[in-house]
Amino acid sequence: MELCQWWRHIVVFLIHAWIPSCFAQTTPPVRSSPTPTPQAVEGPETLKFRLSGFPRKHNEGRIEVFYKGEWGTICDDDFSLANAHVLCRQLGFVSATGWTHSAKYGKGTGKIWLDNVQCSGSERSVSVCKSRGWGNSDCTHDEDAGVICKDERLPGYMDSNVIEVQVDENKVEEVRLRPVFTIATKRMPVTEGVVEVKNKEGWAQICDNGWTPKNSRVVCGMMGFPHEKKVNKNFYKHLRKRSSEAKSKVKVTAARQEPKTSTKPKPGKSAAAKRLYAERQKNHFLVHSVACLGTEVHLAACPLEFNYDNATESCPGGMPAVVSCVPGPLYAQSTAMRKKLKMPSTMRLKGGAKYGEGRVEVLKGSEWGTICDDHWNLLSASVLCRELGFGSAKEALTGARMGQGLGPIHMNEVQCTGHERSLWNCRYKNITAEDCKHTEDASVRCNVPYMGYEKTVRLSGGRSQYEGRVEVRVGQRWGSVCSEGWTTKEAMVACRQLGLGFSMHAITETWYWDGSNVTEMVMSGVKCTGDEMSLSQCQHHRTVNCQKAAARFSAGVICSETASDLVLNATLVQQTTYIEDRPLHMLYCAAEEDCLSKSAAKANWPYGHRRLLRFSSQIHNIGRADFRPKAGRHSWVWHACHGHYHSMDIFTHYDLMSANGTKVAEGHKASFCLEDTDCDEGVSKRYECANFGEQGITVGCWDLYRHDIDCQWIDITDVKPGNYILQVVINPNFEVAESDFTNNAMKCNCKYDGHRIWVHNCHIGDAFSEEAEKKFEKYPGQLNNQIS
Repeated sequence: MELCQWWRHIVVFLIHAWIPSCFAQTTPPVRSSPTPTPQAVEGPETLKFRLSGFPRKHNEGRIEVFYKGEWGTICDDDFSLANAHVLCRQLGFVSATGWTHSAKYGKGTGKIWLDNVQCSGSERSVSVCKSRGWGNSDCTHDEDAGVICKDERLPGYMDSNVIEVQVDENKVEEVRLRPVFTIATKRMPVTEGVVEVKNKEGWAQICDNGWTPKNSRVVCGMMGFPHEKKVNKNFYKHLRKRSSEAKSKVKVTAARQEPKTSTKPKPGKSAAAKRLYAERQKNHFLVHSVACLGTEVHLAACPLEFNYDNATESCPGGMPAVVSCVPGPLYAQSTAMRKKLKMPSTMRLKGGAKYGEGRVEVLKGSEWGTICDDHWNLLSASVLCRELGFGSAKEALTGARMGQGLGPIHMNEVQCTGHERSLWNCRYKNITAEDCKHTEDASVRCNVPYMGYEKTVRLSGGRSQYEGRVEVRVGQRWGSVCSEGWTTKEAMVACRQLGLGFSMHAITETWYWDGSNVTEMVMSGVKCTGDEMSLSQCQHHRTVNCQKAAARFSAGVICSETASDLVLNATLVQQTTYIEDRPLHMLYCAAEEDCLSKSAAKANWPYGHRRLLRFSSQIHNIGRADFRPKAGRHSWVWHACHGHYHSMDIFTHYDLMSANGTKVAEGHKASFCLEDTDCDEGVSKRYECANFGEQGITVGCWDLYRHDIDCQWIDITDVKPGNYILQVVINPNFEVAESDFTNNAMKCNCKYDGHRIWVHNCHIGDAFSEEAEKKFEKYPGQLNNQIS
C-alpha cells in the first residue's frame, strides 16, 4: 500500500513538474570561447592559440596563447619562420609562409607569455621549444609577433565551433533551453524552455525579474532561431504552483514513511528515486539580472549580475526565465509553418559543408554576386544569418574562407547595427573593380538548431574518424547500408549528417576495412537528392532488398572538411564559339574517342566532312581542395593518338538542345587529361599530364581546352536551322565530390540558320535569378560567329 502511494505521488510529480532539470538535455552545449578552465593542467595538449589583430585575413594575425587562465602574446625577439611553422600547425594550418614583428597587427593586452622562442620547426608544440620560460620577458606589446599561415588546413582538422566574443569564461560557459515536459524533449528542434547557464559549479537558472524580449532574442539566436516570441507566463506560473503543491505532498508522505530511528533512506529503487527527486527540486539562480541590447551573439556578452550568496532564494517574486523561439523555414515542425516561413530570395550561402555556413552571395538586379570582407563582422553576419532563417552568427569569416565566388562583387564595407531585418538595410558601399577581388569574399557560420541527426548514424571499420562503413538506427539496432546505387550524393548526406564535411569518396566495397564488428544490413535502395539533412529523409526500401548482401558490399564513405568546386568560364565560351567544316581524314582520332555523332560511322571515309560547333573551355577550381580524378594511375587509359593518359571516363558533356529541352546533338570528353594550364597570382601549378604526371586541378588554377583541339566541339552535321540551347556540364555523373554542384552547368542561347551561328547570354546555371532564367529564351542575340 505504501509503495502504491509513493508511486502515485511520483506520477503527480511527472505530470505537473516545473523544474526542467527533471529531463534529459536536449540541446547541445554552445561554447562561448576556446578557453580552458584555469584549473586545467598546462601542457602542449591544453594550450590554446588564436590569431588576433586588425586588419588581417583568417590565416594571419597577432599570435596569442592561452596559458594559466589568461590570453597573452609572444615577443618577436629571436622569432623565426621555424617558430611560425610550429604555431601555424597548432592553429590547424599545414605550415607558415611568413611572420611579422613590431606588432604589425596591433598591440595585444595582458601577459607576454613567451620571449626568445627558438624552435627547429619540427616540434609538436611551441611549449617544447627553447625560450626564457612562461611569463619571463623583457618586452613590451610593441614587439608582439605575428604569423602568416598557408591557407591550407591539416588533414582531418575541424574548424572550431567557437563564438569569438570576449567574455568572462569563468561565469557563463554554456547556455541551453530545457523543455518542461518529457514529450517536448522528443520533438526536434526544442523551441521553448527554461534558460539554463553553466559555469564551473554546474547548471543553474536565470531569474526572470526584468527579463526582456531583447534577452530572449539573444538566447534564440544562440540556439539557431531567427526570432523570439512571447511566452505565456501565466501558464508557467500555474504550472509552478501545482508543482510546489505536489512537492510538499511528496515531502509529507516521505516523512511519514521514513522510520524515526533511521537517518538514512532504505536501500533500493525507492530510496534512490527519493534522493534524485530531492536533488532535482532545487532551484539555483546563478544570474538575477540580464540586460542585453538584442544584438549580442552570446548571452555572456550581455551585462549580467550574478548571485553568490543564498542563490536558491535570490529571485523574490520571480521564477526561472523561459524563452520561446520561432524556427526558420528549414526547421519548422509542420508543413503549414514551412510554407508560411519562406526563405529569402535575395540572399544565399554557397560552398559550405553544413547547413548555415558558406560564402555569402546576394542578388542585385537579376545577377548573383558576393560581398567584400572589408569590415565584415559578427553584427553584420548575424543580420544575414537571421534573414536566412538561422540564428545569430557563430563566426564572420574573411579571405574567401568558403571558396571564391564568380561574377560581380555587389557590396563592400557592410556595416550593420544588428537590428536590421535585411542585409540590404545596412550601410554599405558599392564596389569598383579596384576595391576588391574574389580572394576577399566574405563567409559566415551561423548558429543552427540542434536536431540530433548525428546520433542516428555512425562509421565503423575505418582507419580514421573520417572514413568507414556507414551504419544507421533502425528500430533498436545498428546495421549497415546496402551499397547498390550508393553514389556521391548519398555519401554527401551521410558525411553532412555526421558533421564531417563533404564526401570525398562513395565506397561500394569495404572489404579492406576492419571487419571484426560487421553488422547486418538494415537499409537498402537509398536514393538522395543530396540536400537532405539525414539519410532517413532520403528514399529507401521499406524492407531490405539487396542483391549483394555480403559484408564487403556495405556502403562506406571517406569524408573531408573541404572539397573542390569546378566552374566553367561562360564568357570565354561565348567569345570563342564558331563553326568549322572539318575533313573526315583529319578526324580519325576523334572518331576513335567517340567524339562524332552516330551518322559519322556511315560516312564515306576519308572523303567528306563534318560540321563542328567549336568553342574553348576554361574550367576553374574555385573550391577549397584540389580536384583529383577518382581513379588511380593503375586504371588510367593510354590514348596513343593524342599521346596522353585519360584519367576519367566522362568529365564534361556538351549538348545542343531544342527550346523544349530535347537533345539534338551532343559532344563529350570521353576521358580527360586534367592539368593546371594556368593559375591565379601566387598559386603554383601542381598537375601536368606529360610524362605520366599527376593529374588534377589545383585550387586557384584552371584547365584550358582550346577551341582548336580534338573533341572540343559538338558535331552538328545533322542539325537543322533553328533556335537552340548550348549546354556544357562539368563532372556530370558527380564522379568526384564538389562543394557545389549547382554551378557545374553552363547555358547559352543559340540561333543557327544553316550557315552561321549566333551565341549569346552564356551564363552559369545559378548565376541569375529565377525570373531571369524564365526569360532565358527571350534575350536578343548578336551576330558574332561565322563558318570558318
